[in-house]
Amino acid sequence: MRNNGFFVFATCCLLVFSATSCQKIKGIFGKKKSSTTGWTYNDSKNGGIEYNNVKAQKTGPGLVFIPGGTFVMGRTQEDVMGDWNNTPKRVSIASFYMDETEVRNIDWLEYLTWLRRVYTTYPEVYQKALPDTLVWRDQLGYNEPMVKNYLRFPAYAEYPVVGVSWEQATDYCVWRTDRVNEQILIDKKILTHDPDNQKDENNFNTEAYTTGQYTGTVRKNYKGLSKERRPVRWEDGLLLPEYRLPTEAEWEYAAYGLIGNTQDERISNSRIYPWDGSWVRYAEKKHRGRMMANFTRGKGDYMGVAGSANDGWDYTSPVRSFWPNDFGLYDMAGNVNEWVADVYRTLSFQDMAEFNPYRGNVFQSPVLNEDGTAAPKDSLGRMRYRNQTDAELANRENYRTADNRNFNDGDLKSRISGDIDWRNTENDRGTHDMYYNDGKGEITTLIDDEARVYKGGSWKDRAYWLNPGSRRYMNQKRSSNDIGFRCAMSHVGNATGGKKNKVSQK
Repeated sequence: MRNNGFFVFATCCLLVFSATSCQKIKGIFGKKKSSTTGWTYNDSKNGGIEYNNVKAQKTGPGLVFIPGGTFVMGRTQEDVMGDWNNTPKRVSIASFYMDETEVRNIDWLEYLTWLRRVYTTYPEVYQKALPDTLVWRDQLGYNEPMVKNYLRFPAYAEYPVVGVSWEQATDYCVWRTDRVNEQILIDKKILTHDPDNQKDENNFNTEAYTTGQYTGTVRKNYKGLSKERRPVRWEDGLLLPEYRLPTEAEWEYAAYGLIGNTQDERISNSRIYPWDGSWVRYAEKKHRGRMMANFTRGKGDYMGVAGSANDGWDYTSPVRSFWPNDFGLYDMAGNVNEWVADVYRTLSFQDMAEFNPYRGNVFQSPVLNEDGTAAPKDSLGRMRYRNQTDAELANRENYRTADNRNFNDGDLKSRISGDIDWRNTENDRGTHDMYYNDGKGEITTLIDDEARVYKGGSWKDRAYWLNPGSRRYMNQKRSSNDIGFRCAMSHVGNATGGKKNKVSQK
C-alpha cells in the first residue's frame, strides 16, 4: 500500500510539473498555443492552425553542408593574364549545400533516360538535353574515341559529364529538384512509383504538386499535425528547396575551404588553391610528391612520363580520384571547369553586394488566372512564370525592373548620358559575337547578358587556373570538353545547420 501511495503521489507531481512548465507556450497535453491569440495550434477543433517546429531541412542526396561566413573573394595570386577581373573584396556568404562531386556521366544518363521515357510526345525535350559529344574533336588532333565513348561507355560512368551548356545544366537542376522531392514523398509512403502513367505534362513537379495541379498515384495522403489527411504542403517542411547552380561567390567560398585554417574566428592562412601551400603536390610523408589535382603541368605535358605519370590521367578522371578539400568537396581544382550561375562582367567584384553577391537576377512572378489562382501548368508539367513588368514595380524601393543582369554595369542605361536616349532598349542589347558590326557602326563584345562565368581549372589547364579566384566566361548556349558543373542548394533555417547557437535565457 505504501508503494502504491508513493506511485500515485509521484505521478501527480509529474503531471503538475508538466502543466506548469508548459503553460506559457503549450496546452496541458503538449499542444503549443499562439503567443498572440492564445489559440491552440494543430487542433482540428478550431480550424486546424498548424505549427511545425522544423529547424532546418534535411540534407539532400549528394550534398555537403557548407557553413556560411565571411572571406575575401577574388585574386590571391599574381594576375599573370592581366585581366583585372577579380579585384579582392570581402563578402559574406549564407550557409548552403554543395554537391560533393561534379555531376557524372551516369547522372546525366539517368536524366536522359527519364526524359525519353516521359516526354514521348515531345522528343525535342530529349534532343535538347543531349550533351554535345563533338566538343572532343580537334582540327589537328585525334580524339574520335572520346566522341563515341565518353558519355555512354560504362568505363566512363564515374567521370564528370562535359559538353553541357550552362542552359542544359540549369535544366538538369530543375529536373533533379523534382525527382528528389518525388522520392521523398515515396519514401514517406504518400505516393508510389508509377512510370506507366507519367507521360508528358502528367509528371511530378514540386510546385504543381503543392498547388494541386498534380496528384500522382496516392498511397496514403499526409497526416497533418491537425490529424487530417491531405497532400503535403510546403509548410510541412518535408520537401527540399530547389537544386541550382552555385553563385560565383558560393563556389569560390566552398572551393577555398578556409574552415580548415580557422581558429576562434581567425583565419591563420589564406590559400592559393583549395589546399595549403603554393605548390600543387602533396606535402605529407605518406603521399609526398603526388599531384593534388588533374591538370596540365606544362606545354605538351598532360600526364607525365609513362610508368611515373604525374597526375595519372590523360583526359578527365573519375570524380573522387584526388583528395577532397576541408569542406569535403572533390575536384574543386582541376579535372573539369565548372559553370556557376553568374553573368560575367569584368568589374563584378566591385559592383556586387557584400552579402551573397550575385549578378544575374531576372525576377519573375507566377502566371495567375483572373481569380488569383495559379494558371494551368505548361506542356512539360511545370508551373508557368513571367517576367515582372516595370509598371508593377514602379513603387518598389529595392528594384524597379525584372531583368537585372546588366544592372549598373557601365552601359548606356547605367550612365544615363545626356546626349543618348537611354530609354531606348536597343542601346542596351547585347550580341553573341565579338566585334560584330550591327550595321550602324557600333562594335559589340563577347561580354553580354548571356556570358556566364566558369571556374576551377581543368585537365588541359595550367596551374594558374586552379586558383578559385580566377574566372573566365563563355556564352550560356555553348559547351566545351573541359567544362562540367555541380549543383548547390540554399540552406533554410538555422545558419549552423541545426546545431544549437541560441543564447540561454535563464
